[in-house]
Amino acid sequence: QVELVESGGGLVQPGGSLRLACAASGSISSINHMGWYRQAPGKQRELVAVFTSGGSIEYADSVKGRFAISKDSAKDTAYLRVDTLQMNSLEPEDTAVYYCNAATTVGGTVIYDYWGQGTQVTVSS
Repeated sequence: QVELVESGGGLVQPGGSLRLACAASGSISSINHMGWYRQAPGKQRELVAVFTSGGSIEYADSVKGRFAISKDSAKDTAYLRVDTLQMNSLEPEDTAVYYCNAATTVGGTVIYDYWGQGTQVTVSS
């Protein structure tokens, strides 16, 4: 079992920055896919940025060059992993609930899938 706890959301003006953090605890050794998704009102949940099972980083086209996902290796232990999402040059279109996701995949099939409770990001003047 893996527990995900997000933090760092809030209200920011257009052009501003926010930093989200996701702490994954528990049986994290099996996790090989971890990252951030978001869901705006009336829209489907979409990928924002993830560390893929292949070891690469994938970003949504809409956030490339503005958002950066990273691992906080200084906090990593056998049972804890902290990933962050640095969001710069925020736009009103970035307003959404941001969810942390951690998964175990095998051959492209999701075996275990965990979600955080979500954190609200609002970009408005």
